[in-house]
Amino acid sequence: MKVIKLMKPILFPFLFLTFWLPNVAFAVQIDVTLDRTPVNLDESFQIIFTAAESPDEAPDFSPLEQDFSILNQSQSSNTVFVNGNLSKTVQWTLNVMAKREGHLTIPAIKFGDDISQATSVMVSKNKGKKGINSDSELFLEVKASPETTYVQSQIIYTMRLYTKSKIAQAKLTEPELNDAVIEKLGEDSNYNTLYNGTTYEVVERKYVIFPQKSGQLTINPLELTADVVTDTAPGFNDFFSSQTTKTKRVVSKKVVLNVKPVPVTFTGQHWIAAEQLELKQEWSGDTQQVKAGEPLTRTLTLQAKSTTVAQLPELNNAKTNEQLKIYPDQPVLQEQKKPDGLLSLRQEKIALIPSQAGSYSLPAIEIPWFNTQSQKVEIASLPQVTITAIAAPGATISAQVKPTVPIVKAEKPANIPEKTELKPVQQSQGQPHRPYNKWLWAACVFLAAGWLITVIYFFAKRSPKKPVIVESENDISIKESIKRLKKACAANDVEKAKEALMEWGHKQFGVTSLGAVATFCEARLRDEILHLNQILYGKDAEEWDGKKLFQYFIENKARSAIANKDNSLEPLYRL
Repeated sequence: MKVIKLMKPILFPFLFLTFWLPNVAFAVQIDVTLDRTPVNLDESFQIIFTAAESPDEAPDFSPLEQDFSILNQSQSSNTVFVNGNLSKTVQWTLNVMAKREGHLTIPAIKFGDDISQATSVMVSKNKGKKGINSDSELFLEVKASPETTYVQSQIIYTMRLYTKSKIAQAKLTEPELNDAVIEKLGEDSNYNTLYNGTTYEVVERKYVIFPQKSGQLTINPLELTADVVTDTAPGFNDFFSSQTTKTKRVVSKKVVLNVKPVPVTFTGQHWIAAEQLELKQEWSGDTQQVKAGEPLTRTLTLQAKSTTVAQLPELNNAKTNEQLKIYPDQPVLQEQKKPDGLLSLRQEKIALIPSQAGSYSLPAIEIPWFNTQSQKVEIASLPQVTITAIAAPGATISAQVKPTVPIVKAEKPANIPEKTELKPVQQSQGQPHRPYNKWLWAACVFLAAGWLITVIYFFAKRSPKKPVIVESENDISIKESIKRLKKACAANDVEKAKEALMEWGHKQFGVTSLGAVATFCEARLRDEILHLNQILYGKDAEEWDGKKLFQYFIENKARSAIANKDNSLEPLYRL
């Protein structure tokens, strides 16, 4: 009874929580995204609501109708079961059109007791398309933003296809620009827009361009060839007959870019042009309580918006010595394609191991970069770090005091005699072993002869003929480019090394820039190619040692050959 009385103050609150907690509904997070921004007036766009699980009730989208017309809406759900964990997402997609121009707010939407976050969208007035006939069945519009920029800076190239007729099939050329990195951004966007009282369906495609040299560069016009379905009177046989089409070809305008060289105000060793850049660090433990002989991991992360990962430099500048050992890991390189361009990340993990107690200083890290929005040079930096290492428990004693082991004289046991003589065992005179040795030698000779005959037969059956290898013109061209690269690296010729690498990359991977070639290589070769690229476009002249690049090139080539050999599986069916 005493135990029950003592348990009452604890038991009743516990029972109350047990029955009450299951009835508590935790708020469901609901994210709101747009398929693109900004948008033009009289253009439809999508508002997407995504919940990590089913919300409390169905949504009420009526607050949107104040500034937007809801054209249609759909709902979808996705359930995934991975490693024993069940995850579910529910998504609502609304096609809407703004009723007015300006900075419009997308209000918070209630899902019963759950609610989404408010967001905003910029709606601009629909400007007329110059030189476009409103009766045109389809036309192309291209735009580059910005048209005036600096070398290796991001340019967003947008293509829009307007059509008011049904297209059976179409073929569109890709933008081309020499000495530039060009990549497609995400998937195409589809929406409707109103122009001169006519509704057009629009397909929007975006590319990101990074020019690799300064000067006036021209993006050639895009060309679209489309089979447009013609309007025909309905007939009895229309259900069974194929569609009647006519072929139309439309061409966009050309775009001229004015690319400036690196500004004279930039004094950094590596040229970086970006909209945003952030440098941060993390430690695996306390920097002031590091035990001697144990590792401490430093993680350096550099994230930049509107630049390629090839432009991000090496971050670790600490040097190893006898007192502080430094072991850098392979860097992690990532590129994400966002609607407004690239988001690049370089992360380096460095293990630091102090060998003895004391203080160790790591130098400050400074990365100058050019802000393409403010048009100013900025510096991302981390201050100098001092690490304090303490001696591990017992380390001082073991270093200064040598343990002594007492020497004890062993006493002789009483039951063991003082001297024990070991006499050799003599063979019996009456049992000679010579006949046994003769049979043993005969067996060994017989087995050796059999083994020798087997080896001779095996090598005799092997075909000495080697297969005849016929090299293609592409293989010969690749070998020639490798020879030129070896010669250029031996002579430390930066320009010829660049030409040889780009020729090799074009033949091997179909790319046309050093940054693109680097993405296909292993970490060490990739960093050397990026270093070469920075020397080429850096402001200050820097001496270049090509031996390391070619050494890593040969290692990369050997590893690729081994990987291809291991991955080459025999086909399931022989032809």
